[in-house]
Amino acid sequence: MSKRRVAAVVVAGLLVLAWVANTSLLASPPDEEPRLLAHRGMAQTFDLAGVENDTCTAERIHPPEHPYLENTIASMRAAFDAGADVVELDLQPTKDERFAVFHDWTVDCRTNGNGVTRDHTLDELRKLDVGYGYTADGGKTFPFRGKGIGLMPTLDEVLETFDGKNLLLHVKSDDPSEGRALGERLAKLPPDRRARLAVYGGDRPIAELAKRLPDLRVMSKATMKACLLPYLGTGWSGYVPKACRHTQLHLPDNLAPWLWGWPNRFLERMKQADTYGYLVRGGDEFSGGFDSAADLERLPDGYTGGIWTNRIDRIEGLTGARRPR
Repeated sequence: MSKRRVAAVVVAGLLVLAWVANTSLLASPPDEEPRLLAHRGMAQTFDLAGVENDTCTAERIHPPEHPYLENTIASMRAAFDAGADVVELDLQPTKDERFAVFHDWTVDCRTNGNGVTRDHTLDELRKLDVGYGYTADGGKTFPFRGKGIGLMPTLDEVLETFDGKNLLLHVKSDDPSEGRALGERLAKLPPDRRARLAVYGGDRPIAELAKRLPDLRVMSKATMKACLLPYLGTGWSGYVPKACRHTQLHLPDNLAPWLWGWPNRFLERMKQADTYGYLVRGGDEFSGGFDSAADLERLPDGYTGGIWTNRIDRIEGLTGARRPR
């Protein structure tokens, strides 16, 4: 046999082995239900068309179908009651070195205040109406105006209220000092409480947070690249890079099928690496989630990984029988 034929046989054999090692056709789906992540609790959804970084999304909400405002205690409680396994919330540092739970860099869009959020004290933020700016009809009516006064919570309140629950904290800036400050706060928690938390955000604050609390599950664009780029090169063999261990992955559903072993082999490898993977709806740069029965049709058959949703109240009952909490 010529050297060329030998090489071809070897390559073909390796390809067969890679296929066998990664195909989900030969792997049983994990015996568990999907892990549901409620983005901002139970929130008002909005039209994603044309949304940019500075778009005021409160001015383009859909007609309200529930009474909850994002990032409030009531919205988080409603999300857990509706079946969420994890609730995501946004953090903003305050002028008096606390953490408020609020999405925007400024308070102008959603509230009756003005200016940069972090330039206000916690007491000042507490006095604002966080439902002031929401409208579904171009400003003709404001269904939540006057109903959000005093509803902006602190991180401390959320941690106390939902002790024992899984939370995903979002650092909204790329300020490394924010990561250090959050690290100081979370360091006061017992390890078993931190085990139920994950934090994601800008590369620099997340790097600072990881240095301060190496036991904490964190994610940023940098950590995602450090995990997935090497995995694309080595995952065919089943090898999971060190950067993929004890972290979190947010995976667009239009790109996830390119991952070796997707879905069942990949999910099992990440589970063994103590890493959570959540599918987000690909093609939506801002807040794309699985929010309807039609969205869930995009999932692989028998999918049991994490699902990012903006409408936990709509999809929980469509994902199979839920386990007790």
